[in-house]
Amino acid sequence: MRSRTYWIVCLSCIIGLGIASRIVHTGWIILDKYAGDALYAAMVYAIVSLVWQMGPLRKAVLAMLIMTALEVFQLTMIPAHMLASGNLATRIVARLLGTEFSFRDLLAYAVGILGIFICDHKFPHPTHRISRR
Repeated sequence: MRSRTYWIVCLSCIIGLGIASRIVHTGWIILDKYAGDALYAAMVYAIVSLVWQMGPLRKAVLAMLIMTALEVFQLTMIPAHMLASGNLATRIVARLLGTEFSFRDLLAYAVGILGIFICDHKFPHPTHRISRR
C-alpha cells in the first residue's frame, strides 16, 4: 500500500494538471475536453485511495462506479438546474458534477482510471527496496 502522503501529492498533481487542461486551449478536443475528464476520474481514484485501503483493481472498479453514477445523475437534469442558481457555491457544485450526459465522458473516465490503475499496479511502491546480494 502506498502512503497517504503519496496519494496527497498525486492528488495535488492531478488537480493542477486538470486545472491547466481547462485553462490552456490547444484546439484539439481530446486535450481541451477529454484530458480534463480523464484527470477528473483519476482524481476520484486518488481520493478512493486516500479513504479506503484496498487493492488497485477494487479502487479502479469503485472509481469507475462513482464516475458512472455521476454521469448518469446528469440525466436527471438536477445539475443543469443547479447551474442556473443565483448561489455561486451551487453553480460550482453543478460544474463539478457536470450538466450534460455523454458516453464519450464515460470513455474518458475509463482512460483516466486505467492510466492511474496501471501506475498504481505496475510500478513498484517507492518504499519497496530491491535487495542487493
